[in-house]
Amino acid sequence: MQVQSKSIEQPLEESGYPEKRSRIASFLKELRKNIHYYVLMAPYLIIFLLFTVIPVVISFGLSFTYFNMLEFPRFIGWSNYSRLFLSDDIFSIALKNTFMFAIITGPISYIACFIFAWIINELSPKVRAFMTLVFYAPSISGNVFFIWLIIFSGDSYGYLNGILMNIGFILEPIQWLKDEQYILAVVIIVQLWLSLGAGFLAFIAGLQTIDRSLIEAGAIDGIKNRWQELWFITLPSMRPMLMFGAVMQITQSFAVAEISIALAGFPSVNYAAHTVVTHLMDYGTIRFEMGYASAIATILFTIMVGTNMVVQRLLRKVGA
Repeated sequence: MQVQSKSIEQPLEESGYPEKRSRIASFLKELRKNIHYYVLMAPYLIIFLLFTVIPVVISFGLSFTYFNMLEFPRFIGWSNYSRLFLSDDIFSIALKNTFMFAIITGPISYIACFIFAWIINELSPKVRAFMTLVFYAPSISGNVFFIWLIIFSGDSYGYLNGILMNIGFILEPIQWLKDEQYILAVVIIVQLWLSLGAGFLAFIAGLQTIDRSLIEAGAIDGIKNRWQELWFITLPSMRPMLMFGAVMQITQSFAVAEISIALAGFPSVNYAAHTVVTHLMDYGTIRFEMGYASAIATILFTIMVGTNMVVQRLLRKVGA
């Protein structure tokens, strides 16, 4: 019996432990081989861990508690989530508005960024540099979107009301930012105007790095027009830039808050421009219900990650 037990244990040791040891050894070997890369990445990784990963994990934990910033967090299970989806009617409005923003501004601004970048890339270097600055300037100009307050002003001095009254389209000023049937559309227009930012710049950079020999080889292999060149050569060659632009657009479209507050107020009329982020700000920075705010943040994070995964799968089919 002892001989049998030894014969059984021996294959287990030979099949299990050496494999684990070989994995650890190969990991350590790879770590020593690329140690300089990890040293250079360490500052960013540490900051990312401290200010992104750990706060997300803590927020997820707090979402199962009642925490008012004065008392120690008290575990309450799924109560915050059940309240969020079953009792909070304003959250339903905010979720609907957020998806409206994401469905309209996300794809439109993403496609517009690429089309503008593709057209501008064909211009001469000096004109291309000027046009890039023109398209990118709104996203780096701080609160430049306040100019839209003048355009959509609710009196006759507002640019849009003045033009429409002069041509006889309307007889009296429209309260663009006070009438709930117009508020969401106005905020979406301004968000689209501001969305030509980092994604647009990434597309310009990606188009500049495409190997021209691929286009020449494609012409020999049967590429007949610019659309085939775009689908089979240009887009597959800049997949990393497409992914970066998609992540930026997803983040911007789901995280709309500042523009909504600046144009429509906080809260907006009948919550017409209320979003998930403004709802989060309401409970987190005004009411100090941090557990409930963490539940809202967790839901938003889950939606953004899920959307990002879907977009990644779609982008893998580009050029297929």
